[in-house]
Amino acid sequence: MNLLIIALATYGLITTDHLIRKIMCLAIIESMIILAFLGVGYAEGGLAPLLSPGEQIPMVDPMPQALMLTAIVIGVCFNALALAFIVNLHRQTGRLNASEFHD
Repeated sequence: MNLLIIALATYGLITTDHLIRKIMCLAIIESMIILAFLGVGYAEGGLAPLLSPGEQIPMVDPMPQALMLTAIVIGVCFNALALAFIVNLHRQTGRLNASEFHD
């Protein structure tokens, strides 16, 4: 399911001219990649490794979770910065379509 959503968002990224839609497609792709990474670290019935040392039960890998928290923060900052640039570009030119800037 993640690959289908990534493919649809990639199609939207390639085919749309609207800059805000492009940012939205990038955010969707980023979210699906984060979900895929979190799925790698998931263990059915697993517990945090710090809560049950020495026992032979499934444990959740904390590394993908820590990396994805960092990725979420970076993604939010990227989206905010990109939208700020787009708003500034719209104020200066009055246009939001990427094709209108290729003169």
